[in-house]
Amino acid sequence: MRQFGAFIRKEFFHILRDRRTMLIVLVMPVVLIILFGFALSTEVRNVNVAILAPEPDDMTRRIVERIDASEYFTVVRWLDTPTEIHETLRAGEAQLVVAFGQHFSGNLFSPDGSQMQLVVDASDANMARSYISYAGGIIADFSREMAAGTGTSAQEGISSSVQFLYNPQMKSAYHFVPGIMGLIMMLICAMMTSISIVREKEMGTMEVLLVSPVRPIYIVVSKMVPYFVISCINLITILLLSVFVLGVPVAGSLLSLCLVSLLYIVTNLSLGLLISTMANMQVIALMISGLVLMVPTMILSGMIFPIESIPRVLQFVSYILPPTWYIAAVRKLMIQGLPWIFAWKETVILLAMTIVLIATSLKQLKHRLE
Repeated sequence: MRQFGAFIRKEFFHILRDRRTMLIVLVMPVVLIILFGFALSTEVRNVNVAILAPEPDDMTRRIVERIDASEYFTVVRWLDTPTEIHETLRAGEAQLVVAFGQHFSGNLFSPDGSQMQLVVDASDANMARSYISYAGGIIADFSREMAAGTGTSAQEGISSSVQFLYNPQMKSAYHFVPGIMGLIMMLICAMMTSISIVREKEMGTMEVLLVSPVRPIYIVVSKMVPYFVISCINLITILLLSVFVLGVPVAGSLLSLCLVSLLYIVTNLSLGLLISTMANMQVIALMISGLVLMVPTMILSGMIFPIESIPRVLQFVSYILPPTWYIAAVRKLMIQGLPWIFAWKETVILLAMTIVLIATSLKQLKHRLE
């Protein structure tokens, strides 16, 4: 028994001395429970809403105040003309527009009731249904209160209609295809690039390559080029399957979509290069690429759940993930059919991330050589 106890103590000491193992067994569960506990939610939170009220009066203001006071919606803008509805949704300033009809209060006691329309960005079909359900519930409650207070019949009151933009068929593929594109590109580029370079380190051939007459930057780029080509092939395959199998058309410019995708590929290759300079073993590179990148990408990038619905702290984490900006750009260019100018912010951020990642990776690589 003493020998058995000695072996147990030895294993405990071995685990406690290994910081990487301690991070995995103690820190990773905490990170995962926070991510899954706060981000895995189908509830609607902090949805931006724009209001169109041609004749604003006390009743329209009360309805708007009721919408804004809920935890689900935030009124961010009042519109002046119906033409601003599409402009606001295209720019991403709001996901839902509540449009009141002419003479809204005056038609309350008419047979058709007061008319209003809910215009929603349906590029995310599941969340669009939730937006309409929550907003419709608030309006229906207000209408019942008005009917009870005035003694009107159930046929009188507020009647609303719904218009779905960008995805009138409400296909879920319109939402998931951009996210899948971002996830696949990241896995192929970041994960595989980091593993290929770390493999050279484990085999001892990386040092031989680095002391050769060829400059280190050329060696590293030569490692990245094959995965760039493979990623381009995957991009073409994904687009073909999306259009001809899933029925998701490229509504905007195909050239703009491809250029942004190529930039995103380079960004992830640079990220894989940075991981390779930090890790010495393939297992470590896989853990960093798989757990640290893949799980947050699926949960925090807007691939499945809207960023507006997750806690503010986790929103800041989502902003440093390249897939967050790529998925947003693809939805604008591919699903909404907007020109590239509407995706300039996402493009600039991806370009800045690429420059920072490459510069940091080269500095780290030079430090390792010294």
